[in-house]
Parts: sequence; structure tokens; C-alpha cells
Amino acid sequence: MLLGAVGMLITGEVAPVDALRSIDVGIMVFLFCMFVVGAALEESGLLVRMSGAVLGRFGTGPRFILILVFAAGIGSAILMNDTLAVIGTPLVLGYARMTGASPKVLLLALAFSVTTGSVASPIGNPQNLLVATAGGFSDPVVTFFIALAPPTAIALLLVCFFLLLIDPALLHLRIDRTISEVSVADPGLSRLACLSLIVIAVLIAATVLLSLCGGTGIPLPAIAMVAAFPLVLFSSRRLDLLRQVDWPTLIFFAAMFVVMEGVRESGAVAGIFQDLGPAAVGIPAIITLGIVLSQFVSNVPFVALALPILVDAGVGEAGMLALAAGSTIAGNLTVIGAASNVIIIQGAERRGVHLGFFAFMKVGLPLTLMQAAVYIAWLALL
Repeated sequence: MLLGAVGMLITGEVAPVDALRSIDVGIMVFLFCMFVVGAALEESGLLVRMSGAVLGRFGTGPRFILILVFAAGIGSAILMNDTLAVIGTPLVLGYARMTGASPKVLLLALAFSVTTGSVASPIGNPQNLLVATAGGFSDPVVTFFIALAPPTAIALLLVCFFLLLIDPALLHLRIDRTISEVSVADPGLSRLACLSLIVIAVLIAATVLLSLCGGTGIPLPAIAMVAAFPLVLFSSRRLDLLRQVDWPTLIFFAAMFVVMEGVRESGAVAGIFQDLGPAAVGIPAIITLGIVLSQFVSNVPFVALALPILVDAGVGEAGMLALAAGSTIAGNLTVIGAASNVIIIQGAERRGVHLGFFAFMKVGLPLTLMQAAVYIAWLALL
């Protein structure tokens, strides 16, 4: 991605000023601060302690997968998928070490779950937030939940089905309940990390309440900054935490914004909508285009480009919800379909676990096709 961004600048496809302007500072700040929180959870040992406490209650493999998938899915709808990706990667790798389950399968579980679960919330991911703010909804939180929670529950069950299908050993997995007896490594840092989690939960809850009351929610970068503040200010290990920040992923995102700016300026996405004509604003077409085109321009830029086209075409709530669903489950098709996938894959690489493009797509392709069918059928009934 970095080479692509450099190529865009060298060839003049994107001017240096436009390249700087294209980088979403809010997302970069959000990711940086969440990486600090994630590092604190991991370095303090609190993440392992929490993992053991929860894992000891699972009992069997199928129950473990069911709870993991739905917990990650619901969590992403509340805390945003990128947040769950940052915190969840070391968590599921810890689960893999504790249980002997395949780390690659658990990484797939996390990736598919945080992507799928985020569909049902206007704050579940950045593209949903764009749709919610520009889609003409009178009450986006309630509308998203009522319209998209049922098909999303079915889509999460499909995730469980495919995970058990590709790894039958999970059916026979038994969880040792004694693994819950784990203590934290750094009590002081653990207390600060716990405070950061509480701050995130409280501010997210405040955002949801403000949205329900018709107010303006707290920006996600601001939430992340407030959560990271105690760690940077009060922890004696602040430099260790900064060293643990996933800098390569931050560079990847900055480069991605530059590449997407080049694609946007080419007018390719708008041209596809124009070529398809009226058929492009039907629910099946919107979901299909969202899945396919998000692989080339990423889902957030795709939604940003598609929204004004669909608004001008007079698309109603069902069409806007289709845009949110299609562009989001695009992340289940390939690694590059969602930013949360990149966070998970890069985080796993740093910890010695490799999950390749085709290994992801081998499961993601049939899963995405079935999930797309569920959302198309459901939204057609609205």
C-alpha cells in the first residue's frame, strides 16, 4: 500500500497537498489511541486475566465459538469494529494458547464477527456512520437496530457454521475451567487499563443516549483520546506503551488514504453507477456493488462516493441500509475489504501468526455470498 501511495505521488495522480488532505486525521488519532489502550491491556496482563476468567466458563468448543462470535459481534456494534479488532487480536491469540485451538481459525472468528456485528449499528463502523448522518434517517440508532439486527443475527450464526465446518476439531474441544486462575503481571498498569475500558464504555453509552435523544454524539477520536489520556499521563511505562503501538498499521492506513484519493479522482466509481443506470439503485445492486467495489477503493471511500449518487437518485431508507450492509460485509470477502481486517492481520503478524490472503478468502467468499443473500432477502421485505 505504501508503494502504491508513493507511485500516486511520483506519477502526479495525486498532488502532495491533496495527499495530505486525504489522510483522515480523526481515524489516525482514533487508531493510535486505541493501540495505546490495547498495549496497556496486553502489557499489564489484564487481557490474559480477563481471557482466563471468561474462557473458564465456556466448557465446549461449539459454545466457545458461539459466545466468542456473538460477543465480538455485539461488542463491535457498540464499541466500533476497529476498537474490537485492536483489543480482540491479542485476546483471541491468548485463547488459542490456552485451549490449543487453531489461532488462524480464532483470528477468522474475530475478523468475521466484528465485521458482521457492526452492520446493525450506526456507530459500528465508519461507513455506517457516514450512511447514518447523510442518509436522511430521523432516528438512525433505532432504525439500524430494528431493520438490521435480525439479519445480522442470522449472519453471525453463519459465521459460527463456517468456522465449525472448516475446523471440525472445535466440535470436540473441551475447555479446562482451571485456566481462569490467572493473575495480572502489573497491577498499577492494570488499574489504569481498566479505567480506560470504563471510560470507553461510559462515553460510548453517552453517545448512544445522545443519539437517541436527537443530539450529537461524542466523536470517536475524542473518546479514544480521553481513554488513552490516563495511560500516557500517569503510567510510568508510557514509553513502553508507545513502543508497542502498531506503527506499521498506522503507516498502512495513511498510505491507503492516499491511494483511495487517487481512485476517487479517477471517477471510476461514479462511472460504474452511471453505466448501470436505474438498476444501480436497487437493493441487490447496491449490496453487490458495495461488496465488489469496496475491494478496490475500501468501504469507507466507496460509501463516501456512493452516498451523493444515491441521495440524488432518491433512494429510500431500505437502499441506504443496503449500502451500509453491503459495504460492511465486503470486509468478510477479502483481507483488504475492511480496515479492521488489516488491524487484525497486522497485529497477528507482530505476534508471530500469519493469516494469508487466500486462506481468508477461502472461507470469506462463501460466507459473504450467503450473508449477502440474507441481507438482500430481508431488506427486500422492508
